[in-house]
Amino acid sequence: MSERRKTKATKTQKGDQTRAAILETALEIFREKGYEQTTMRAIAKKAGVSLGNAYYYFHSKEHLIQDFYQRLHDEHVAASQPVLEKEKTLRTRLLRVMRLKIETLAPYHEFAGVLFKTAADPKSPLNPFAEESDPVRDASIRLFDQVIEGSKSRIPKDLRTELPYLLWVYHVGVILFWIHDPSPKQRRTYRLIDQMISLASNPLMRPLRKRALRLVDEIKDAAADSERE
Repeated sequence: MSERRKTKATKTQKGDQTRAAILETALEIFREKGYEQTTMRAIAKKAGVSLGNAYYYFHSKEHLIQDFYQRLHDEHVAASQPVLEKEKTLRTRLLRVMRLKIETLAPYHEFAGVLFKTAADPKSPLNPFAEESDPVRDASIRLFDQVIEGSKSRIPKDLRTELPYLLWVYHVGVILFWIHDPSPKQRRTYRLIDQMISLASNPLMRPLRKRALRLVDEIKDAAADSERE
């Protein structure tokens, strides 16, 4: 490796470490003081970097949280790959992937409650339906598309198109339940996942397909209206 490449690699590694340190510091302060009360100046000071350096890596507090969202998604994808390579039934693939999502989030249960106060605001850029959340939301929808695509299950064409988005909405609802779940190790959330997926697998639920598709349209329309406002 040439000296130029070595220098570039060293700078990249150092930059990644600085970026990670700023994010970890921000999460720590968010837990202590809340999102709204935390400033970029306070984050930079505690992380041991200049304010300008902090803004170099993250243009705002919103960018910090979006980076946090992306990191959690990447961890979820990595944990899900062995399941998607092994399991072939849609029920098992979805069940395992959803349980892994909660396992990935588990270390941040207390922080999620703090963040929810801001993210629940329809006008907040941290809201999962907000335009600023498009990259992570789209990546999550692609994961659910992968869950469906690799299964042996036969799915009607009209439902197949919208199902990844519908599963993403379902997973947002599960996360909301998890945030408010006070049971030890959030066991109720795991039971909810098991019960809902078992219910959805019941043949008696098939006539509800058209209603589910109408629901998707309504959710998308509501999300679009919220962004325009």
